[in-house]
Amino acid sequence: MKLLRLVFFPLLFIACRQETAPAATALPLQGSWQLVTGITITGKDSTVTDYTRKLSFIKVINNTHFAFLQHDLAGGKDSATASFVAGGGRYQLSDSNYTEHLEYCNDRQWENHDFNFTISIKNDTLVQQGVEKVESAGVNRINIEKYVRIQPLAGK
Repeated sequence: MKLLRLVFFPLLFIACRQETAPAATALPLQGSWQLVTGITITGKDSTVTDYTRKLSFIKVINNTHFAFLQHDLAGGKDSATASFVAGGGRYQLSDSNYTEHLEYCNDRQWENHDFNFTISIKNDTLVQQGVEKVESAGVNRINIEKYVRIQPLAGK
């Protein structure tokens, strides 16, 4: 009987012990990102934008906030392409669900809206996709963006 207690109860304890799940690995979202391509789909119309030719767009993400900046690469000298866009705010990340709360934007009708995205990160590439809907601006579209991580300056 004593042998039974020495063998059976420890085995029972081990068998019934609740396994703890490994801690979820957080996506390495924080950093600076360069937008490479953007695809917007409105109804049946799709627009692909190459952000490496006439435009430059970066997004900077820390542990609580994001900010984005876009400008034309002609230095504002070409009236057809001259542009500057900026915005930012708080965000939440849960697994691959990323929600931006846009608090600041040079196009003020976009402020105080939440935008829900699904993100994936593979190596130094971030893909963000979701719906952008701002009724006051007449916007209701799917947005798919591909970013690459901006590497720190050498020696920093």
